[in-house]
Amino acid sequence: MTTNIQRTAVLTGATSDRGIGITTARRYAREGWAVVILDLDGEKSRKVAAEIGNEFDVPAFGHEIDVASEESVTAAQLAVETEINNGALPAVGALANIAGITSPVPFLETTLELWNKVMAVNSTGTYLVTKAFLPGMISNGWGRIVNMSSVSAQLGGGVFGKVPYSSAKAAILGFTKSLAREIGATGVTVNAITPGAVDTNIRVGSTDEQEAAIAASIPVGRTATTEEIAAVITFLSSEDAAYLTGTTIDINGGSHIH
Repeated sequence: MTTNIQRTAVLTGATSDRGIGITTARRYAREGWAVVILDLDGEKSRKVAAEIGNEFDVPAFGHEIDVASEESVTAAQLAVETEINNGALPAVGALANIAGITSPVPFLETTLELWNKVMAVNSTGTYLVTKAFLPGMISNGWGRIVNMSSVSAQLGGGVFGKVPYSSAKAAILGFTKSLAREIGATGVTVNAITPGAVDTNIRVGSTDEQEAAIAASIPVGRTATTEEIAAVITFLSSEDAAYLTGTTIDINGGSHIH
């Protein structure tokens, strides 16, 4: 795969030790990308960025972000732009919208506050961060946007998240297709991935019995590793994926075959 030291990959939600985001950041760096880590915890974002930068000898930068806040997203984008203008980072070439929260609450127990929070972080966050970083990619004539949806959007739940989560992740699929169609001629591609059950912290609180039932329901007989998800995200960010846009890539071990 082509290395991309001349480009920066921006990731949201990339500090959890068992998360898809941190694994993906490490894979980007291993493939030669500079990396930007954006997460609610600014101190940990800077720590993770420094560790990845040192390990893989690539430029790296960390900054706090609340993806549901336009003000916070703007501040983070301006901080990244400053680093680029100062020569500390190459231009942004990829954006991985990974930040998200789930909602394992039955529908009739779902408050409006919870509904709005899940929508804000998952779907509105994808909108705000994309809107902030897209102009730079369009200006450069090259870019890759990868949005994190979920098999729950296709199945109507059935893994761990319930109605708000499935609804928010379904919105991301429509967003991805519409934006890909609108900006197709700019050199920027927009794709979504729909992971099934993945071994991450997002399912903390599930019981051993629940985990066993989830694994048994998957044709390959196990949940995914974060590395398997990261591999698809970085592929969609590569030169080789230039003719893929508006697509939804299923990574679910056969739990949703269509």
